[in-house]
Amino acid sequence: MWLSWNMGAVLAAGLAGAGLAVRRLGGRRWTAVADFSIEASIVAALYSVWQLIGSIVSAGSAGAFAHGRWVMQVERWMHFPSELSWQRAILGNRLLVEASNAFYAVVHVPALGIFLVWLFVRHRDEYSDIRNVLAILTLACFLIHLVPVAPPRLLGGTGFVDTGIRYHQSVYGPVGTGISDQVSAMPSVHIAWAALIAWAVIRVSSSRWRWLILLHPALTMAVVVVTANHFWLDGLVAAVLIIPAAYLVWAARLLLRRDQEPARPAAVSPALVSQSP
Repeated sequence: MWLSWNMGAVLAAGLAGAGLAVRRLGGRRWTAVADFSIEASIVAALYSVWQLIGSIVSAGSAGAFAHGRWVMQVERWMHFPSELSWQRAILGNRLLVEASNAFYAVVHVPALGIFLVWLFVRHRDEYSDIRNVLAILTLACFLIHLVPVAPPRLLGGTGFVDTGIRYHQSVYGPVGTGISDQVSAMPSVHIAWAALIAWAVIRVSSSRWRWLILLHPALTMAVVVVTANHFWLDGLVAAVLIIPAAYLVWAARLLLRRDQEPARPAAVSPALVSQSP
């Protein structure tokens, strides 16, 4: 975990330095390259902070299992569908289970990267606002992760199967090791990023095919549930967090625009004009 965090921090610093150097020495034609490098450094920095907070959560994971069982109880009270039933429906199909494991492990970060590149190249005027929504959304997830919550697959006696371990596809080791933290199930960053991608594509694109992007969060939600990496509630909370994140960005932009408006000259009364010599 610490190695991943250090690599992310070094990558962020390197990209930022390269971007600033290109902006200063490369001339106007290299501006887009410099801007992209700096934006990529921000994303790398967010990833490194995610890894750092994950190591902190893992170090204090004593209450994670009780919190995970509490989430199960809340879902029962709210009459959510059974995650266990969903998982058992696919356990007999090894190919489908392995495909779900692969999707969970591989698609999450590259999908966000591809989306950010597309947004930067095709919709530069919308990029900064959506980037800021992403940053606030991710930060909100990080802060909630400070309360450790175990995923379904770690809750003994519930019947859930760790499909990643069963088919040797797990991105996790024992709790507190591996490339990702595994007691930060609430909220699901997988769902947070997938839902943000869908929201942003529908918001900025004019293509009639843009609604197909909803398949991404829907498929991601199904995958995290059947692999027992998250509860439904983990995903729901993550998606809802987009609303306050977007509102904060919108409010900040309005305040900034108001502060940047030039002061209007005071109106001169016609009566004063007529009395002037």
